[in-house]
Amino acid sequence: MTSPPLTHASVPDTVHLPPELHIGDAPADPAADTAQLLDLAGALRREAPRVLGFPGNLAFDFSDLAPALSVLINNVGDPTSRDASDVHTKAHEQAVVRFLAQTAGADPDDIYGYVTTGGTEGILLGLATARRHLPHAHVYASDQAHYSVAKAADLLGLTLVTLPSNDDGTLDPESLKVASFFHRRVRAYGGRGPGAIVVATIGTTMRGAYDDVTELRKWAGSAGDVYVHADAASGGPIAAHAPSAPRWGFAHGADSVSISGHKIIGAPVPCGVVLIRKNLVAAPTIASEYTNASARTLGCSRSGLAALFLWSALRRLGHTGLRAHILRCLETAQYAVDQLTRAGARPTRTTDSLTVCIDRPAEWVVRKWHLACEGDTAHLITVGHVTRTAIDELCRDLRTP
Repeated sequence: MTSPPLTHASVPDTVHLPPELHIGDAPADPAADTAQLLDLAGALRREAPRVLGFPGNLAFDFSDLAPALSVLINNVGDPTSRDASDVHTKAHEQAVVRFLAQTAGADPDDIYGYVTTGGTEGILLGLATARRHLPHAHVYASDQAHYSVAKAADLLGLTLVTLPSNDDGTLDPESLKVASFFHRRVRAYGGRGPGAIVVATIGTTMRGAYDDVTELRKWAGSAGDVYVHADAASGGPIAAHAPSAPRWGFAHGADSVSISGHKIIGAPVPCGVVLIRKNLVAAPTIASEYTNASARTLGCSRSGLAALFLWSALRRLGHTGLRAHILRCLETAQYAVDQLTRAGARPTRTTDSLTVCIDRPAEWVVRKWHLACEGDTAHLITVGHVTRTAIDELCRDLRTP
């Protein structure tokens, strides 16, 4: 069915501004403020081992790069383009893009990409690229797709058709076939059809399920030409090394892919990478004499610091280390299923997912362990910082009357 307009029906709890954080007319005491911020950082670090319900990997330490915090690193425009300021980390950014293009099953020379603010920016650019090629197509995504898909479609003036998912959380291909065929019938466009823009979710929000890009591309073909964006923010690197070999990347029919950097890889700032087949990207143009850079990116100024963090993280791993990291996380997910079963929490887990769903526990357990909830279901995600010790302690709390 076609999605309704975005609404604001439910408002979450408010974050209050304490009086001591107000910024006034007079300068504050920098030493006192620094002490306060260091106390906050320490409290957040102490809490990190209990953050089980969200996909950000908190097992990182970039303190050796602290001197980079004293420099403004601004990657203006495309990562392959020089710019007027020439204070950037674009070579490091290119290395990150090439590495993740290989991870996503592509020849890096065939891919355009850059470091983004996160998965949402990647989805937005992917759908904008799709709209350029298929201006009359609808966007098809499952009811398990990330909410930013609806936001991007709304911003781009695209019609989003939300389709039901299977029990495992994957998009139902039969529903996609029917919906795309109906759109071709009512808007034939000289026999070619309007086409279809499909968002495949690689690691759904609540269940961590992997949509099958090859299958979805095939079933959407009744609408005409097809563009597939793989929202692989949470699950792309996992799918790349999962034993069941999900069909998720460029080798399986994706036209663009977005991957988060602060999730399975781990970074101290939200970031990601968007990857698009070069033949689908607009030709580079000089944005302005002022910047003297070509720009096919959504933003002008981009964080060179984020590119540096991702480069450092991936250099420490390499493809072999990333695979070993993923397999350890998958083993922890299975350990969680085994222990939670003994605790009576009725866990479920999609094949090769780091996400383990359980019956929603008492609210104090949800808050203590930062579990993500939807209705009667809660989940934990066994990214790098989630240990077996933490899972054992969670199970003890679940047994507490």
